[in-house]
Amino acid sequence: MMTDSTPIPVVFIHGLWMHATSWDNWVELFNRQGYEAIAPGWPGDAPTAEETRVNAAAVANRGITEVTDHYAEIIRSLPAPPVVVGHSFGGLIAQKLLADGLARGGVAIAPAQFRGVKRLPLVQLRTAWPVLGHPGTRTQAVSQTADQFHHGFANGVSREESDDLYRRYAIPAPALPVFQGASANLSPSTEATVDVQRARGPLLIIAGDADRTVPEATVHSAFKLYRDNPSITAYQVFEGRGHSQQLDHGWPDVAQYALDFLAAQGLSAHPTIRHAER
Repeated sequence: MMTDSTPIPVVFIHGLWMHATSWDNWVELFNRQGYEAIAPGWPGDAPTAEETRVNAAAVANRGITEVTDHYAEIIRSLPAPPVVVGHSFGGLIAQKLLADGLARGGVAIAPAQFRGVKRLPLVQLRTAWPVLGHPGTRTQAVSQTADQFHHGFANGVSREESDDLYRRYAIPAPALPVFQGASANLSPSTEATVDVQRARGPLLIIAGDADRTVPEATVHSAFKLYRDNPSITAYQVFEGRGHSQQLDHGWPDVAQYALDFLAAQGLSAHPTIRHAER
């Protein structure tokens, strides 16, 4: 018998308006559990949130395909296929990478909608309107105000905590993915697509029932598109949680649920023992 001690890589993928450092707690937790976790930024992201704010133009006009290809290139450089964990548009990208066979499993937290998801609650449209209501920003980078962040992103926590998260992690984001997601069902050639029929590794989809950016109804609509897929697809709703559940004070509950799911699917970070071929 031989022990396969190669750590399972984990790639964390952030969404719009959040810097990759918003995953720092998750990276530390997963590494303590024996995974080999990383959280690369999107194309154009600077190493820190502060630097990214200074050079917002670097992140402008980045579409879903470009960002997905960026992470695919990172994944191909890893020693083994990873688990992908994404939040918001990062959750959409995680599903695309999983369907493309580049990952062994995935977790999508409040994933952005894609083609086929037809239930978009009014609260979601209202939250996105500061971008969608200004078509001229399509190729630009846009920022949220602290008020917008608290109303649509961190509404599940206090204003004090919301402002702290905003100060630490908020960055400008390309407007293009917002327009691509909003028009996904209007264009057969949209980049906001996921192959929901393709066999792939296990997938956990997580929603928050107080989320105003990607409401639970939108997330559940995406989950239902997998109903004919023979691969494992699990669904979990966290009560009272907004779109910031990936990084606010309640993040350990979400992270532990994800760890438990991965372990149940045989994707634990602990080495496995396998029989040598004769």
